[in-house]
Amino acid sequence: MSDPDLAAVVDGQRYGPWAVIAGGSEGIGASIAADLARAGVNLVLIARKVEPLEAVAADLRGRLGVEVRTLALDLTDEAMLARVCEATDDIEVGLLVYNAGASHRTGPFLDWPLDDILKVVRLNTVGQTVLAWHFGRKMAARGKGGIVLMGSLAGNAGSPSVIPYAGAKAFSQIFSEGLWWELKPHGVDVLHVVVGSTDTPAMARLGITLRKNAADSPEEVARHTLANLANGPVTVVPSMQARFRALATADRRAATESNAALVMGNTEGTWGKRD
Repeated sequence: MSDPDLAAVVDGQRYGPWAVIAGGSEGIGASIAADLARAGVNLVLIARKVEPLEAVAADLRGRLGVEVRTLALDLTDEAMLARVCEATDDIEVGLLVYNAGASHRTGPFLDWPLDDILKVVRLNTVGQTVLAWHFGRKMAARGKGGIVLMGSLAGNAGSPSVIPYAGAKAFSQIFSEGLWWELKPHGVDVLHVVVGSTDTPAMARLGITLRKNAADSPEEVARHTLANLANGPVTVVPSMQARFRALATADRRAATESNAALVMGNTEGTWGKRD
């Protein structure tokens, strides 16, 4: 049974009956999945690891009674789109949430293996572009739907230690803005969500130290996202809005220095001078 409060926020007629969530096995993606399930929207969850995917799916099926499909997939795989099509061509997808894309490491750019750099760039740019194109065409043909691309405050100014990730998130925001303009006449909403310090498993794996009481929960980010589906092209979680405005300055040196101070203050054990 759907939650009346969430059903009022998430229009199942516009954004359903199915949603695809890339990066749906933990953190923000899993929280968005739970909220969509509470609103009565069926789900296709995509992530690399089978066990966490199946655990989330079983919980949502049993607790909230929606249909949930899972697809264990590396979104940087060349066969990614073909695999997604196999899993979704027989259903009507009204919402795409691209939440995949966390950086797999931190540290000086020149110390990163090239393969790691390219994987982060592909995951955060190519993956979302391919899926936005695929599902966006179908949504535009139906005259309704929504595309959510999760961003980061790191994409709004130079971010040492996560340069490939930050650059890719900058791409995501500008991509979203243009796509929002092109798809709005077709009834398709596009939203780029700027998040900051969020208490997720991905942050913990990177060894990121979050200042006490300064981090959003995945549930808070999920609710903000769903409440703003029609308010694109960009929404910023409340805790990051002041910093987002500050980083919009034309003085890019000042913006980078300010953002670098924050990023480096949150990073432990991953930075050092090169020989």
